Amino acid sequence: MTPPAPLRAGVFGAGAWGTALAIQLARSGHTVRLWGRDPQQVRALNHDRENARYLPGVSLPEGVSAVHSIRAAAENSELLMIASPTHAFQSLLEQLAPWAIKKGLSWACKGFEPGGGRLLHELARERLGDTPVAILTGPSFASEVARDLPTAVTVAGTHSEYTATVAKSFHHGSFRAYTSKDMVGADLGGAVKNVLAIATGMCDSLALGSNARAALVTRGLAEMMRLGHAMGARSETLMGLAGMGDLVLTCTGEESRNRRFGLLLGAGAEVSDALKRIGQSVEGVAASLELRRLARKFSVKMPISKQVHGIVHKGWDPEEGVRRLLAREQKPEH
Repeated sequence: MTPPAPLRAGVFGAGAWGTALAIQLARSGHTVRLWGRDPQQVRALNHDRENARYLPGVSLPEGVSAVHSIRAAAENSELLMIASPTHAFQSLLEQLAPWAIKKGLSWACKGFEPGGGRLLHELARERLGDTPVAILTGPSFASEVARDLPTAVTVAGTHSEYTATVAKSFHHGSFRAYTSKDMVGADLGGAVKNVLAIATGMCDSLALGSNARAALVTRGLAEMMRLGHAMGARSETLMGLAGMGDLVLTCTGEESRNRRFGLLLGAGAEVSDALKRIGQSVEGVAASLELRRLARKFSVKMPISKQVHGIVHKGWDPEEGVRRLLAREQKPEH
């Protein structure tokens, strides 16, 4: 692959994921403005050259500078990437729209529109029209990307040339970026896997064994694919990096916030206490609400997602819920 010409990039979100992506872009030879909403954090990033809260011990390359102004990050950037928690996506979309309409927009958020259940590319299309957009998704822990460990992701977009530009901008060294046209599958896989990871965390906390975890992951993939087919996603996307790959990582990896949240629930923690102890966004909590709405809308059976929703939002007992899933009636697998 021919190395892309150096770009000026704006990354919006100075948490672990945004910082890791900014580091990867700088490794690839690009100049990056990393936007953060907290002025004190921005000053610390520039002074210490480290995101001490989210990625301690990882130095920021020279090509990365932190800014607090949306305009400063967007106006002179050729590539715009949102890497915030999902609940902040719509607000950033609105603020970035004047520049995004001219330059395109990419994001690395995984979730649904809060309260509406729409996928993020649907929000982008509503606001930006036919502007090129793309999502970067797949099995990728921020700390491993920041430390330049091998990672493979999918970049799915609406316009092939723009999608390729985004992928090439990140594709460097140990970081591999594949392209796709299936935005429904890419957006959906990244959102659904967070809910399923909560279930596997509870399963592990209850010491139900590796067999039970494997069963939950496999049947969770079946749920993802049933909903995906109803919404128009491609099977190969959901069986690839954006679906199964991200699902396996999030359900088994020690760094998965959603899995750790499930571990705490399975050990008897209240939802509010578990969220406080995680200390960062747990995307599966909000996603479980939207997933229940989508399952009803498309008449899709999603028993694992239903149990997670009940445990997180209705106070159902975690042990009873997980055991109920593993003791369902006999029937054909497919």
